[in-house]
Amino acid sequence: MEMTYSILLIEDDHEIIELLKIYLEPEYDVHEAADARIALDMIENYSYDLAVVDVMLPGIDGFQWVKTIRHSHYFPVLFLSARSQESDKILGLSMGADDYMTKPFNPLEVVARVQALLRRVHQFDTVAASKKEAEEERLEAGELVLDTKSCTLYLAGQPVLLTSTEYKILALLMGNSGRVLTRKKIYEAVWDDAFAYDDNTIMVHLSNLREKIEPHPKNPSYIKTIRGLGYKFEAPVQH
Repeated sequence: MEMTYSILLIEDDHEIIELLKIYLEPEYDVHEAADARIALDMIENYSYDLAVVDVMLPGIDGFQWVKTIRHSHYFPVLFLSARSQESDKILGLSMGADDYMTKPFNPLEVVARVQALLRRVHQFDTVAASKKEAEEERLEAGELVLDTKSCTLYLAGQPVLLTSTEYKILALLMGNSGRVLTRKKIYEAVWDDAFAYDDNTIMVHLSNLREKIEPHPKNPSYIKTIRGLGYKFEAPVQH
């Protein structure tokens, strides 16, 4: 029996909620909340596979909501916002969101983004990394251990909470340790979309990842920037 994914819509505009439900309900179990505080209670009592979140919400805004849940939940989050500045998108991604769309939007594109995010989480499989992940349940480098069976990262023996996007990027890089991967290659592999390539999106997620795993994020030991080419994962030299 095919699994039905559950989606939480957090939006205070009733017309937008109804529009999204028309397009999402044929495929997904859709729940709704008009207030971020209510949504915080909902995720503690129900297991969601993805959230679509408005930024401009009453009380707690969408940015703060995502920042709050990222302490304990890592399901993918898609922002829908009337705030269209590049700085708003970067802020949303840095808070822990996986994708960001601006209003007005095409509901069919929302469906496509939702499908891509769920596919990335539940069916991650790239030519570069899938063979190695199938053969090895643990990828190790320095103080990092990535358990690919449980999708859990350990740093010096302590679990590190990663978003689904951060996990996919790290698994790809560690699975190709020593190889330079271009930003476009990372985007195509992790986002499963060669046409919506966004340089800023990758940079923000990598910055967030470095903050979590690097002793000195500004001078990284694991994820190296290869200027003009892309990124390379290296195990730090043990002294």
